[in-house]
Amino acid sequence: MKIGLIGFGKAGKAVANVILQHKDFSLEWVLRKSGTLEHSTAKEVLGISVADPAMIYSEQNTDLEELLSKNTVDAIIDFSTAESIYSYGRIVSKRNIKIISAISHYEENEKKLLKELSSDTVVFWSPNITLGVNYLLFAASLLKNIAPNVDIEVIEEHFKAKPGISGTAVKIAETLDLNTSNINSVRAGGIVGKHEVIFGFPYQTVRLVHESISREAFGNGALFVAENLDKKKNGLYNFEDILRPYFFNQS
Repeated sequence: MKIGLIGFGKAGKAVANVILQHKDFSLEWVLRKSGTLEHSTAKEVLGISVADPAMIYSEQNTDLEELLSKNTVDAIIDFSTAESIYSYGRIVSKRNIKIISAISHYEENEKKLLKELSSDTVVFWSPNITLGVNYLLFAASLLKNIAPNVDIEVIEEHFKAKPGISGTAVKIAETLDLNTSNINSVRAGGIVGKHEVIFGFPYQTVRLVHESISREAFGNGALFVAENLDKKKNGLYNFEDILRPYFFNQS
């Protein structure tokens, strides 16, 4: 499968690293806002020797229509900013190129646009695209359905400089119909990211924990999604749509 990657910050580089080392995927190009690194390749930057083209282009100097005409892709993986969907969304959807967005937060206008684009192509969005976090979310929602009156607390731990409450923790709270007051935040050292959901039953406690060790987890999640979207019809999908068949043995 041919991949175009949008965004080449810390997360984008980690995702590129995973794509370049996967034999079933080819990183065709990377599109980033900055002109830095333009005309070089992601494989050179990351020190990986593979056949993937992985050319780096800047948004300011690149005509996306022309790029896709010369080097089309099967899917776009977006690790840039919420505003980027306006610059590429309609162009790639008209070509029936799949869109996999890992943007942590969209406003209502962007969500509406994703829905519109999904009439022309397969669109996937997840605020946290790591497989483990989404497994935790799905399992937690199942347990909440079994025991709707159980006491639930969410703990999120991140590096000291991370501002605000984790978007993933907010998503967990929303999924479990909790107030943000049920989220307990810890900021210390260089923790990449840890989320824990505590279910307090009478006489017993259940804890679901996910801990990110490195940002390459984003890449593994994005490729897992790409593989599972391969045969999907046009529409807007989330991680629950991907995971449900695995939990319930649905085709």
